Amino acid sequence: MAIDQGLVDWVAEAMEPVGTVTSKRLFGGAALYCDGLAFAILAFDALWLKADAESDAEWGDAERFSVTREDGKVQSLNYRRAPDETYDDADELRRWALLALDAARRAPPKKPRKKKA
Repeated sequence: MAIDQGLVDWVAEAMEPVGTVTSKRLFGGAALYCDGLAFAILAFDALWLKADAESDAEWGDAERFSVTREDGKVQSLNYRRAPDETYDDADELRRWALLALDAARRAPPKKPRKKKA
């Protein structure tokens, strides 16, 4: 799956008033970071924004991000499909992305990976 660089550029441009957006390849898509905080995923030709229990009410019934692994297990991440209006309205993108950034700030810090001996 190729990364939609146009979408990466759109998100970065729309988020300029908030911070600097960078991307990193992630299982065929990309993870998006704003000033170092992971707040979005680009995958399956869609933008997915970070959510959490506190923001669930805002997201309503928006589709949750999930991937079916080779062994048939479904892995779900707490990201929601961005509303259609975020693709062509910078104000709407920022509104939803700020909600995602708030969820990212509330997330517990990740434990460092142990180095293999």
